[in-house]
Amino acid sequence: MKILIVEDNISLLESIKEILEKEYEVDGADNGEDGLFYAQQNIYDLIVLDVMLPYMNGFDIVKEIRKEKIKTPVLFLTAKDSLEDRVKGLEFGGDDYLVKPFQAPELLARIKALLRRSGVLDMDEGIKYREIVLTGKENDVLVKGVPIKLTIKQYDLLEYLIQNSGKILTKEQIFDRIWGFDSDTTIAIVEVFIHQLRKKLEGFSYHKDIQTVRGVGYILKES
Repeated sequence: MKILIVEDNISLLESIKEILEKEYEVDGADNGEDGLFYAQQNIYDLIVLDVMLPYMNGFDIVKEIRKEKIKTPVLFLTAKDSLEDRVKGLEFGGDDYLVKPFQAPELLARIKALLRRSGVLDMDEGIKYREIVLTGKENDVLVKGVPIKLTIKQYDLLEYLIQNSGKILTKEQIFDRIWGFDSDTTIAIVEVFIHQLRKKLEGFSYHKDIQTVRGVGYILKES
């Protein structure tokens, strides 16, 4: 799973990244403009967002992405401790609020709670799509009860498709999510991995569920 942190205190940003990178893939931004740009890509499972930021505050970032129908859960992270600010953050579209200073276990617990609430994380049953189950263990996948092996990137791609089943994902979204903005490869790699994934699922008749949306990207839905 992929998390975006937007925090202008560089040392705190790096500390949070270090904490989260043990379990998640993490991107960071140290100002509001960059934070909004990253958030608008709609490739994250959760955003940890400071309120007081250079160029654009956290409240305005959330208002903007909610206006664009981006439903990524947002955990506000701020030094402000007044009831008014907490209510304001939730009214603007935030999902939870954590006041600085905080302890790492509390941050991790809040993040996992939000991921479970949004349906991204299911601690007991794994991630499911029809008869496909991703266990999260050594990239194992069960298809109709039969285990198949995927590479890390193949697994990440299938996971992203399942998390967004029924939604169109552009090639750009998939590339940014799986390979990242700084990747040395090109967006053509997306088609290659979609082909590989279809081949892996062909024996179970699930390859047709990964449907091409011509000129846009792909959607996972029952064919």
